[in-house]
Amino acid sequence: MSAEAATGTVTRAEYCVIACAEAWRDNGEVLASPMGLIPSLGARLAKRTFSPDLLLTDGEALIVGLDGTPEGWLPYRQHLTMVTGGKRHVMMGASQIDRFGNQNISCVGDWERPVRQLLGVRGAPVNTLNNPVSYWVPRHARRVFVERVDMVCGVGYDRAAAAGPSATRFHRVPRVVSDLGVFDFTTPDRSMRLASLHPGVTVDQVREATGFALTIADDVPYTREPTAGELRLIREVIDPTGTREREVRS
Repeated sequence: MSAEAATGTVTRAEYCVIACAEAWRDNGEVLASPMGLIPSLGARLAKRTFSPDLLLTDGEALIVGLDGTPEGWLPYRQHLTMVTGGKRHVMMGASQIDRFGNQNISCVGDWERPVRQLLGVRGAPVNTLNNPVSYWVPRHARRVFVERVDMVCGVGYDRAAAAGPSATRFHRVPRVVSDLGVFDFTTPDRSMRLASLHPGVTVDQVREATGFALTIADDVPYTREPTAGELRLIREVIDPTGTREREVRS
């Protein structure tokens, strides 16, 4: 019996949780740093299922278990050691992202006179050059998936390669997850590829909502179905109040 038949219709939000969780598959004992609701649900699902060695924090200085119980102390110095040694996998947001994975969370428009001020650069450059960074975009649109970001915060494959070996040692952008599908950079020139469509989404929808030409295969698979056990965890244990459905609507 399929997961869908066993537990009811799978929502777009639940496919997004699954897609985010998959970012941490086979990561081993690394610090998972999800930023935002859907990535956080995904990280907790991954730890409960196929990536039990992931380390989760309370967002400050404690390593916590699945129920939030403190399991260890992570002082700032040790945290920086993990960050700069490739032992952390972040999933951040992106106000803009381009074909090579350069990300912007700082400003829209010319840097000297922006149209809109955003969060600022924050730790994006250090994150992207020192440990794997994936991205979560809850509203896939041309204003987000742009030909060229207005300011580079997170470093993409083209800029990392141009900077040389010191920049590429730990640099990796495993995936970008949006409400339309999953994207990666497994192409010869490290440009963005459509890896899977969430069920109910078409290739034409993705093309229309993207401001640059994606690499798209003739037969794009769908994002994998959750198992019955994963759906039960999402709905009854990890997010019983259904907050995921307010961030991603089917």
